[in-house]
Amino acid sequence: MRERPQRTPLTLRTYARVTAMLRPATALLARRRLKQGKEDPERVQERRGEASIDRPPGRLVWLHGASVGELLSIIPLIERLQARGVTVLVTTVTRTAAGLAARRLPPGAIHQFMPWDVPVYVDRFLRHWQPDLAIFAESELWPNLILRTTARGTPLIQVNGRISERSFKGWQRVPRSIKALLSRFELCLMQTVDDARRIEALGAPRVSTTGNLKFDVPAPEAEPEAAMALAQAIGYRPVFLAASTHEGEDEIVLEAHRLIAPRLTNLLTIIAPRHPERGDAIVALAEAAGLPTCQRSRGELPKLRHAVYVADTLGEMGLFYRAAPVAFLGGSLIRHGGQNPIEPAKLGAAVLHGPHVFNFAAVYEALAADHGARQVTGADDLAEGALLLLADKRERVRQREAAAETVEALGGALERTLAAIEPYFLSLAMRSQ
Repeated sequence: MRERPQRTPLTLRTYARVTAMLRPATALLARRRLKQGKEDPERVQERRGEASIDRPPGRLVWLHGASVGELLSIIPLIERLQARGVTVLVTTVTRTAAGLAARRLPPGAIHQFMPWDVPVYVDRFLRHWQPDLAIFAESELWPNLILRTTARGTPLIQVNGRISERSFKGWQRVPRSIKALLSRFELCLMQTVDDARRIEALGAPRVSTTGNLKFDVPAPEAEPEAAMALAQAIGYRPVFLAASTHEGEDEIVLEAHRLIAPRLTNLLTIIAPRHPERGDAIVALAEAAGLPTCQRSRGELPKLRHAVYVADTLGEMGLFYRAAPVAFLGGSLIRHGGQNPIEPAKLGAAVLHGPHVFNFAAVYEALAADHGARQVTGADDLAEGALLLLADKRERVRQREAAAETVEALGGALERTLAAIEPYFLSLAMRSQ
């Protein structure tokens, strides 16, 4: 178990004082974020640590996954923890993740928004929920949350941990602060050997490499009636999907469509933006480029005259991956860090991606080694790669089979993670007797 923490460095004590003084400013922050649609007006009080429901009696395990990717990665873990007879509290930061939680969390799991990292809000949250164990996914390192959670005696574990080279270099500028934070974790269970090496160098005392939980997440479902309706609307048209695109990439995708269309009759390009609220802007871009477009958020299905289908809804990526034999994954032609290629690989879509995939570097490296994904650098490259895969069935099947085998071989992180945290569940069980 964790050793007694050393005195908190001045930087972290200053951070706590400053965030406490900034508490009044959170009212302005909340108003701005509500206006931008980034907060749920009916649940914004949760960001101040005010619970919207009572705490159930008995043991409670708190899991935090900031956004959609982190939440998806821990859903199988949540299910396995519930089977142990504990209540699971799940916190997220984004509204998108909250919407996903409403659809995908197993029955009995509780969802709340993570409080802002202000001391009084954190304390209010902890007093209400009184977690017996806290588990943070990936790279969430909020100082007040970490220090105040562990000060209450709550064991804290990091699962599916990752730390990029960029973050590593940033934390090296404040070595005492990051070491003080990492020393509060009972365990840091990291995705890759490189992640483990970096976090150990920053001062984490107990580190293991357990793999990436995202490899063990079941492929997203597709509602049968919606899948049938979309399949009937598409018919025998060739389909190219641009998934989780970010601002600055849609123009590149539309240019790629323009280059492919003369060589592939009746091509339909589906653009599924990472942030669905950008749907109207993408429609405007496509129509300005002379491409007839329809929009899923308006209840429309593509007709033969439509060149582009803007899929600006939530929770339907399983539908679109099944509809498209070739998928470009966004966030990779800009310096965002890429998107998770595991879901399309499991659903049989041949994957294209840009060069900026540092958030999923190990996954893409494994896919590249097995020739299970193809890198592109711009519109010409994207058009060439998509056309090759759409026109050559043999190459398309070869690539997607290679990707599926790679993803299958890299599974097992869930069992390794459960084995690592088992002693903490035994301790909970003994304390509750």
